[in-house]
Amino acid sequence: MGWIFLAVVVVAIWFVVSLYNRLVGARNGYKNAFAQIDVQLTRRYDLIPNLVETVKGYIKHERETLEAVIKARNTAVSGLKAAAANPGDAAAMTALSGAENQLGGALGRLFALAEAYPDLKANQNMMQLSEELTSTENKVAFARQAYNDSVMGYNNRREMFPGSVIANSFNFEAAALLEIENVANRAAPKVSFG
Repeated sequence: MGWIFLAVVVVAIWFVVSLYNRLVGARNGYKNAFAQIDVQLTRRYDLIPNLVETVKGYIKHERETLEAVIKARNTAVSGLKAAAANPGDAAAMTALSGAENQLGGALGRLFALAEAYPDLKANQNMMQLSEELTSTENKVAFARQAYNDSVMGYNNRREMFPGSVIANSFNFEAAALLEIENVANRAAPKVSFG
């Protein structure tokens, strides 16, 4: 009888450890997926000052638009840092989402304004920067999808029985998706200079 009881205890411990390790693996998976978003958004944020400098020479009297882009970029950088410090945190994801919406709107106004300047539209640097920005937007969208898929997998493991028992016992918090609230901004901005 003693051996059977010992075997049941060992199997139960192994089962708990296995569930715990799967939750840790899923949590690390969504954190890694967020790191990919971090890389792409950082690249995007690094391109924006170059874009503003290119535009600045052509539309000097449109200072408000340029300042709005820089301000929105700085807010987005801060939001990204906060989210990177705690991927999955609902408040951080909401702040980052809001900052991204603000930046997308500011960039949209900048590109709309640039359409009125034929020399700027034809500028090789402007065309290259806008192409790189569009490419980066696509990479951000893919990285966001991978992150949201990882968060969903983690949350499913966390909420389904018997994982929910282990998750609640060891304080595995729910992770938040990175969503863009403005449906118009769900797609990468379309940039056309010709």
